[in-house]
Amino acid sequence: MFKKGWVYIVIAFLTLLGIFALEYNKTKDINWFPSYVSHHKIPYGTLVFNDLMEKLFPNSIEQVQQPPFEFLMRNDEIEGTYLFVNESVAFEEAELNTLLDWVDTGNTLFVASESFDQTLLDTLHLDLKSLYNTSKLDPTFYHQLVNPNLSNTPIAFKQDYYAETFGEIDTLQTVVIGEVYVESDSTETISKHFNIIRQPFGSGEIILSSFPKAFTNYFILKDNNREYTAGVLSYLNRTDTIYMDNFHKSGKSFYTSPMYLFLNTKELKWAYYLILIGALVYVIFEGKRKQRAIPIVEPVKNQTLAFTRTIADMYFENGEQKLITEHKIAYFLDYIRTKLHLPTQEWDETFFNNLASRSNMELEDVKALFSLMERLQAKEKITNEELEKLNKNIEAFKAKADGK
Repeated sequence: MFKKGWVYIVIAFLTLLGIFALEYNKTKDINWFPSYVSHHKIPYGTLVFNDLMEKLFPNSIEQVQQPPFEFLMRNDEIEGTYLFVNESVAFEEAELNTLLDWVDTGNTLFVASESFDQTLLDTLHLDLKSLYNTSKLDPTFYHQLVNPNLSNTPIAFKQDYYAETFGEIDTLQTVVIGEVYVESDSTETISKHFNIIRQPFGSGEIILSSFPKAFTNYFILKDNNREYTAGVLSYLNRTDTIYMDNFHKSGKSFYTSPMYLFLNTKELKWAYYLILIGALVYVIFEGKRKQRAIPIVEPVKNQTLAFTRTIADMYFENGEQKLITEHKIAYFLDYIRTKLHLPTQEWDETFFNNLASRSNMELEDVKALFSLMERLQAKEKITNEELEKLNKNIEAFKAKADGK
């Protein structure tokens, strides 16, 4: 029976080992989460974009980790371009007003996002509309720059099911930088929609792009898409300082959990899982073998205490208070001899002083207790009240001597 159990354990172990080997060698799933974090290498991270910015604008890039409101309030003399790239950039009211006041003094605000604050859209007299491609199961959107001096080859992008565009615009105040469109049937005319625009604001200007994926690793590294991204960035002033926002990001810029290192590294992750499974197997088998029901053993009852109480009740009911008092005094003197190590033959001043010092009692209280004992020993009859008083004083003495 024992050998048969080991066969099952070996089979289970080999099965788990095979599963781990398959999982370990399985191709890692691509993380398509739109983080837009500057150091993320996933498809929708912006590591390549930040490297591209360093090459296009050398010595002009400054990374900002603070909220825009806090950054601008603490640095009220800065000038240049404030650049935001994220799936969604939502400013608070005070934050947006601070940014607009900063742009009004002659600076540039660049925001690439699939959604914008309604307050910002209303301020610029813009609205967003969604463009869908319903003609194909695999929708393709074509992005193109308007300026003929730039690379305006249409870029096909198949990772979106819809594209955000700007609706009616004031052509006197708004300059179109980029457009997006979908393929149409031969009988229809291609309808192009604006998705990157530039508009003056006070002494500065605001550039809005509803296609933030143009700045991600996946888009820039695919085919010749880099020319499209570089064309959009060409509208930024090369002499200005460009402040790259790292606060409004969907992903985490840094990880505070120590488990991230284990779970993000394949080798450490599987080592961690093996430890957990090994601990679980150990608990199952060892617990089954050792953790059995423990029988309850009743403690031996102290019959001596019950016997003593019975005898005491008999003396008390028969009116033997004198005999009870003598026993009480005799037991008390035995307590002094055994616990306090004092002889009790002579009750003199030296005895009282030694007893008071060893029992933490006042000398007057010790003398009063022994005076009561002498009076009760001299009497022929003792009342219940006197017996209770003697018992109370002796118990108080013992409690004080035992430190209770």
